[in-house]
Amino acid sequence: MSISDATFGGTFPFSPHYTEAPGFRMHYIDEGPRDSGVVLCLHGEPTWGYLFRHLIPIAAQTHRVIVPDHMGFGKSETPTDRTYWLQDHIDNLESFVLALDLRNVTLVMHDFGGPVGMGLASRQPHRIRSVISANAPTPFGQPDLFDRVIANAGAAPWFEWTRKANEDGSLDAVLAQLSFNILSTLKLNGFENHTIITDEWLSAYAAPFATPADCLGAIGWAKGFATGTHKFETPDAAAYQAIRAKPALAIWGEADRTLAAEHFLPLFAAIFPKAPIKRLPGVGHYCFEDAPENVASLIVDFIRRS
Repeated sequence: MSISDATFGGTFPFSPHYTEAPGFRMHYIDEGPRDSGVVLCLHGEPTWGYLFRHLIPIAAQTHRVIVPDHMGFGKSETPTDRTYWLQDHIDNLESFVLALDLRNVTLVMHDFGGPVGMGLASRQPHRIRSVISANAPTPFGQPDLFDRVIANAGAAPWFEWTRKANEDGSLDAVLAQLSFNILSTLKLNGFENHTIITDEWLSAYAAPFATPADCLGAIGWAKGFATGTHKFETPDAAAYQAIRAKPALAIWGEADRTLAAEHFLPLFAAIFPKAPIKRLPGVGHYCFEDAPENVASLIVDFIRRS
């Protein structure tokens, strides 16, 4: 069975959908009623839509839930003639959203899904209804953005490793073996709930990286930070004011070893000063894995109330 048809022991039973709109074969999940608001879930490194498997059936009871896999991740294609910088992922997501004509969108963002989603919000603010950050940075033109990113990188094991590995030339070789070292990579970033590890779970996260050629997305995201190649989208004044007025929620696993709350929650609060912030003690970077029921409940309750 190819990965496109894999359900990983029934843990990911959703029908696959594909579009060529971003210039490659992009996979996405599309569940729930079409005549309702859209919940657009954006994953990060080195995960894919599988991260949201507990949220999808709950949110899809009342909303259209769309979960794309970024280029080079999950069930999406990993083209060899493309670059995998932040700005490329923003371009891809914008093409995807325009092709499906998604409106009234609630962004649910994790990890680098945050910068990608906020890039979309900067370009298409009229399509956004609300914003949910779940251990996801929310860069949106804050004056202290780069200072906070640099301070976080100096204390986070993942960013320290990517910097050193890029300098000594080992980054590509290590991340090209993600099918074998996926668990240690997740653990380095802050994964705490070991009770959920099964053969199916490991297979789901390793399968997209079956060969070194399949790892270009994961390599690109790490290398972009190590080399300063990622470009954050900066909103114009109209987009900034439009997004500031949207309902927003931050959920943060405080055991996150990659994105520290002390550095990134102030960036969220700068855009959304009145928005609620839910801090989860003992929950790591992958909050959707460490506390799936709690996180799903917080998200669904927020969407219903807003």
